[in-house]
Amino acid sequence: MKSDISGLDLNLLKALDALLDEGSVTRAARRLSLTQPAVSGMLTRLRDYFDDPLFVRSSHGMVPTRRATELAGPVKNILTDIAVLVRSPDFDPETAEMVYSIAATDYALSAVVVPLIARLKKQAPLIRIAVRPVDDERMHQQLSCGELDLALVTPQTTPGDLHARALFEEEYVCVAGRHHPLAAATAKMTLEQFCEQEHILVSTEGRFAGVTDEVLAQRGRERRVGVSVNSFLVVPDILRVTEMMAVVPARLVPMDSNLAVIPLPVAIPGFTKSMAWHERTHRDPAHQWIRALCLETVRKPFPDIS
Repeated sequence: MKSDISGLDLNLLKALDALLDEGSVTRAARRLSLTQPAVSGMLTRLRDYFDDPLFVRSSHGMVPTRRATELAGPVKNILTDIAVLVRSPDFDPETAEMVYSIAATDYALSAVVVPLIARLKKQAPLIRIAVRPVDDERMHQQLSCGELDLALVTPQTTPGDLHARALFEEEYVCVAGRHHPLAAATAKMTLEQFCEQEHILVSTEGRFAGVTDEVLAQRGRERRVGVSVNSFLVVPDILRVTEMMAVVPARLVPMDSNLAVIPLPVAIPGFTKSMAWHERTHRDPAHQWIRALCLETVRKPFPDIS
């Protein structure tokens, strides 16, 4: 590897960043608005400078070497710092072009990201959103190196040295198909009736007990959980074709004439949904604007929790 930085210009760093993100010379060239031969030539120069292949071919395309993976975070940080230096202090969402990465569970995808995209596309049509799964173990690293810009999590899973702000308090409701016998009942559902019903539980680990069952256990009661699924998004489909019920976050209950919300006979503790970000993007005007839009979208502002 050469120690003379004069052989490593900004365009080469941008090319390396694009190659790492896209995993393809063709897609990187398209992203950089360059020809494929031009990007191939830049990759040759990068290999010469770092004295490393950087990428090797496999059946799945281009795979970064260990050295390339080590460079990913520092390169993205450098490009971010340079972008902040040259960017106008006035951020114009109508003309802004950028990729914004958000980590979200399927719940947050439906409750936060979908309405955010609806507003974003009207006000900032050129900003692209990349949604990634939440990885609690890697989240801090992903935010610090630029792989992620925002994480939609809970205060309990947010590292203490990240910036964070609560978005809203969520509550649980009981939902069933409109054809369910208790959906048309005039009397309130009793705790005994609730426990007698067959339930759907959402668990990424395939468990058959959750927060609702903990509350019931404290009262010496138990319900029947017949189905465990790993996503909230499939629950309404199951309810429409069965006589089961489910306790789900209220924001996930769709406006659907085939579904009915049945009052719970016991209070189930809710949770706080928050957004977290790194100091790296804390003062960036574009990121500040998107975070503000996210907060405005959910319409329930809370004070900073960091």
